[in-house]
Amino acid sequence: MAELGAVGVTAAAFPADVADPGRLTGALTEAAARFGRIDVLEFSPYAGLTMVQPQDVTLDALRPQVDALLFGAVAAVQAVLPAMREAGSGTLLFTTGGGAIAPYPMLATANIAQAGQRNWALNLHKTLADQGIYAANVAINLMIADAGQALDGVPHRAPDDIAQDYWELYTRREAAEHVIG
Repeated sequence: MAELGAVGVTAAAFPADVADPGRLTGALTEAAARFGRIDVLEFSPYAGLTMVQPQDVTLDALRPQVDALLFGAVAAVQAVLPAMREAGSGTLLFTTGGGAIAPYPMLATANIAQAGQRNWALNLHKTLADQGIYAANVAINLMIADAGQALDGVPHRAPDDIAQDYWELYTRREAAEHVIG
């Protein structure tokens, strides 16, 4: 935050566990109290990637993914959506992995939760646009790395290039989904 402050950007941290709806809502409420209405929510939690084949999915293995990725997204949106509706504007961007669209069998639990989050984001896009609120899903289906950090032969894009994709989604406010990869 010191680096941001050095260039004139006011920043603060509001940490919360996305799998704990009460704490997540509290953090977003604190952020809004400090800075004003949240007009952009970018939801991209990392719930860890545990290798689980589809036939080996159990409720205990699935629960952490659903709690963080799907229930966390719902809690975050519930915290910011009323103010967006009142203002008649806002942006909700959700990030998933490529497995939300084309599942990777070894990541079955993450894929299930991300597919649910993706479905919900696409439905939000359809139902909130007429209220001035833009929602979209971004599926990142490659390694995030600069050229010098990427593994040989592994598809990758630099973080700054990916950030530009998010900026274009935010400014154009058209596509319900964007696949990076």
